[in-house]
Amino acid sequence: MDRLNHELADFLRRARSKVDLARSGLPLDGRLRRVPGLRREEVALLAGVSPDYYTRLEQGRRIRPSAAVLDAIARALDLDDAGHAHLVHLAGAPAAPRRVTPTVQRARPGLHQLLDSLDGHPALLLGRRTDVLASNRLARALFADFDALRPAERGYARWMFLDPAARELFVDWEEHARACVESLRLDLGTYPDDRRALDLVAELCARSPEFRTWWEAHGVHQRTSGTKRLRHPVVGELTVQFETLTLPGDRDQTLFLYTTEAGTSSREAMDLLASWTLGVRRRGPRDALDDR
Repeated sequence: MDRLNHELADFLRRARSKVDLARSGLPLDGRLRRVPGLRREEVALLAGVSPDYYTRLEQGRRIRPSAAVLDAIARALDLDDAGHAHLVHLAGAPAAPRRVTPTVQRARPGLHQLLDSLDGHPALLLGRRTDVLASNRLARALFADFDALRPAERGYARWMFLDPAARELFVDWEEHARACVESLRLDLGTYPDDRRALDLVAELCARSPEFRTWWEAHGVHQRTSGTKRLRHPVVGELTVQFETLTLPGDRDQTLFLYTTEAGTSSREAMDLLASWTLGVRRRGPRDALDDR
């Protein structure tokens, strides 16, 4: 079994174990279940495929399901959009033409100007494998000065798990760290041959027990919006909301924009942080992040 087939098999097994039997629509037979979730034959029944076919798929055999079969399996496993997309990537990758991993990630000069113009709101531009491609001064003050790091080390996931300051900053560190793992898992499903992503995963698995545990859980997550509670060393506690914008010109780059609610202590803290950073030297466009 090659790596991609193993990834698909592992994802299906873990997704099956998370299905709520009560929501599946299957009748309860009263039999004692030794493990949570659905049995293989139940997934096959819900998806309209034979138990043998689904078993071989979950065993990582070299078969390529049709789009209709994958859709049916995704419904049977109650996958969300991110999980569905991940399933399609894993199932299609062994036999379909591989997506070529671009060798260079670069934020256009106009994007640097856009981030700088959002002077009252922190903004980050993330690329593949959570690489931080650009940030404005308020984001660097709120999170970390990624520009001060070597290009190969400017990664949100690397910072989240390896920098003790990140654990201190996030009140709900485990929640956001796990979402980071699941976002990286989704990215690697899209680009399974990304050597730098594979090296990053290997390093984080070796250096962080939490990352290794959550990576092995094979969850996937696509961050679109949410809330972060922070405990900042300069301005104290504040809550920020974030929205993500995917760029039409480069689907691998995502803009994260952080805001605070007007009239709250969080807005006051953000305004104070903005005043505190006025003396920080404004940086120009950084070097491109490449795969060398």
